[in-house]
Amino acid sequence: MENPVRVVDAFVDQLNLFELGFESAQPKLTGRPAYHPSTMLKLYIYGYLNKVQSSRKLEREANRNLELIWLLERLAPDFKTISNFRKDNSAAIKSVCRQFVMLCKQMNMFAESLIAVDGSRFSAVNNRDRNYTKAKVQRRIDAINKSLDRYLSQLDSFDRKDEAIPDVKTKHIHKQLDSLKRQMAEVKAIEAVIDLAPGKQISLTDPDARAMSTNAPSSGTVGYNVQTAVDTKHHLIVAHDVSMEMGDRSMLTRMSLQAREATGLKKLKVLADRGYFKMEEIKATVDQGITPYVPKSLTSSNRKHGKFDRGDFIYIEADDEYKCPANRRLPKRTKTMDAGKVMYRYWSKECGECALKSKCTTGKERRVTRWEHGKVIEDHERRMTNNPTMMQLRKQTVEHPFGTIKSWMGMAHFKTKRLRNVSSEMSLYVLAYNMKRMINIIGVKPLIKAIETA
Repeated sequence: MENPVRVVDAFVDQLNLFELGFESAQPKLTGRPAYHPSTMLKLYIYGYLNKVQSSRKLEREANRNLELIWLLERLAPDFKTISNFRKDNSAAIKSVCRQFVMLCKQMNMFAESLIAVDGSRFSAVNNRDRNYTKAKVQRRIDAINKSLDRYLSQLDSFDRKDEAIPDVKTKHIHKQLDSLKRQMAEVKAIEAVIDLAPGKQISLTDPDARAMSTNAPSSGTVGYNVQTAVDTKHHLIVAHDVSMEMGDRSMLTRMSLQAREATGLKKLKVLADRGYFKMEEIKATVDQGITPYVPKSLTSSNRKHGKFDRGDFIYIEADDEYKCPANRRLPKRTKTMDAGKVMYRYWSKECGECALKSKCTTGKERRVTRWEHGKVIEDHERRMTNNPTMMQLRKQTVEHPFGTIKSWMGMAHFKTKRLRNVSSEMSLYVLAYNMKRMINIIGVKPLIKAIETA
């Protein structure tokens, strides 16, 4: 009775699969009936709980694994049927994941108001060598040209010699030349259309995969940007998203709104690392009634070089001026547009005679730029200063789920291709993670009871 497989059985049996959008939930009047979606869904949830995600491995396990034989009532779908179920029911699988989050919500498993957001890069099936950017295409063309020149130079050298050259050698060179010419034609074809591709990238195996940088120097991954919003109380994933975005800066509001919808919390606080800091996103999140905690990005090197940085200049709201470290005022001078944002610039005409000028600027005067909604950012910075433990809490919360899921994935890459299919695969990982987490927190029997009475 304490076997986790019983949780899978109880959870799926309580779902209204027709309302969730599963194909074949209601059999047709004619023809041979398909496997019921509940059977296939149980198989997949069990597989993702136990690190068996491949359709061929699931087919094998359904024939020999006693737990699966019991769960599926001796049914054993073939690998193609298993694979097609995941591919054809992407939206419905996401809905099942949300259903389990709603169950956790009904059981009061979420914290009062704290959610941590984080993103991680997950590899796609696409190899790095089969992903092309404009720079990579040019490097490939240069490399092919160098190889062509080398082989042609060898042929010229052979022509100048009187001695006989073995046919094997010349045939090998001509074979290599033909191969390089084919490669050049392929790369030239990619070069002709790469500017029209999303993100100016082309991936040949998985067209939706994108080259993304990672924290490790001189490395990157071709894959997807996976976002999670994690509850700080029990580390349950309340919302997740898979995107082709190469960075996190535009994800804060999007994930915050998804987290609020999932938890139903009106007064929500969202924690994120400095990779999410973007002034427009901070304001948009605040405008939605959500309180963000995001460290400001460190873009200035002034402090490192012994000069005053932006934080040393104090804004005087009543006078709409800045006070510099020399206790002088910098009045507002001009209004400019920068990347669609209205910016004001402040400076003093007395900088030339200031004793601290060498520590402030090498220009004629030190200029300070302020966004038209600068007060929102200043309030945010004060909030961060007054709550120094928030970032430690964020780290303790979001690192655990990603570490667990990547461990389950083995080589930490998706098995499917295209964004739609990868999204449904991620939903299965999140569902399996949350289910395993709930079993660890309250146990199998209490969880089954909660499912049956929900």
